[in-house]
Amino acid sequence: MRVAAAVVLLIALAAAGWLLWSRATAPSSPAARLAERLVRQRRVVPTAELPPVEPVRFVSGLDREQAVAVNARVPFVRGGVVRAAPFRFAGGVEDRARAVTCLATAMIYEAGDEPVGQRSVAQVVLNRVRHPAYPKSVCGVVFQGTERTTGCQFTFACDGALARVPRPDVVARAEARAAEMIDGRVDASVGHATHYHTDWVVPYWSASLDKIARVRTHLFFRWTGWWGTPGAFRGRASGIEPVEPEIAALFAAHRAPDPAAETATPAEGALPGDAAAAAAAAGGTATSPLEETPTYAPSAANPNVFLALLPRSLSEARYVAVAERACAGRPTCVFMAWSPPSAAPADLPATTSQLQSMAFHYLRDPALPAPRARWNCAATPRKDRSECLSHQSG
Repeated sequence: MRVAAAVVLLIALAAAGWLLWSRATAPSSPAARLAERLVRQRRVVPTAELPPVEPVRFVSGLDREQAVAVNARVPFVRGGVVRAAPFRFAGGVEDRARAVTCLATAMIYEAGDEPVGQRSVAQVVLNRVRHPAYPKSVCGVVFQGTERTTGCQFTFACDGALARVPRPDVVARAEARAAEMIDGRVDASVGHATHYHTDWVVPYWSASLDKIARVRTHLFFRWTGWWGTPGAFRGRASGIEPVEPEIAALFAAHRAPDPAAETATPAEGALPGDAAAAAAAAGGTATSPLEETPTYAPSAANPNVFLALLPRSLSEARYVAVAERACAGRPTCVFMAWSPPSAAPADLPATTSQLQSMAFHYLRDPALPAPRARWNCAATPRKDRSECLSHQSG
């Protein structure tokens, strides 16, 4: 009997060993292989290098079940959630109204009418505002990427979702929750997350960041290394919030006070390339102001200095948003713009007359408590004279 029992035990142990060996040597699942490949692309950005902000690109060819499986293979980091500090808005009443409504827009189109998801989305937006890799305004963060062809940071801003108008009660609730977040409410569940995605898609960056939290069907991530620590989130919002015409139908704070001024007749001396002037000269139909876009490029003399051409159809309230999008990712940045572009220099240095005709100047410098924006008040009067260019110099 003892011999028989021993034989049975040996057979059982051999079977268990074979099972373990076969599992260890069996080919990994496609989800595991993809997750491992994405993890191998992981790179911790050093403190001296600002992490890049790239448009969202998804791994193609995955159905929902496959995406969920890949996401499950990416582990959560230990101790990933550290409560973010309360957000404090330092701008005026009108700027605060625009910040609240931009934040409410992101909350609605990213999380519907669900309060938990809305607050998580709002926390990510406010985290980005305080991170040096992103624009320094709420509206700038929410609508980052709308001026380029490579895609938005939040897909609703580029995929036509804004054509779907939510019910007034949904808008009112989101606006109230957004105001709470602007005034200091914190969603501690997502910590210092700057990225998130739903469980049924796989962005290329999902395994290269620290996976820290799950809220409903959304996964939240922070930067790796120092850029994901509380010390990296000490930036201050500019307090200047641009007008976003995309949401003017929802919120009065984003409606131009004088629509006629947006389509004023071009002044003499306009460049032949000016769409409205060229169309008028040819006896044709002028291009719609919405079809005219600002253009900018870094100076050959200094890559942190941008020279910009702003169409006349662009409201001066939008100048800051364009500057912040050009300067995104740069701790030090100068944005110099002309409208109309006839007097703009081809590059630096600019002449005295060119500097005097400059329409807008934006400066971001670590030595300043907040970015500084100045307008040519002879062309675009400002209520606050401190926002005027003093000597029209760069």
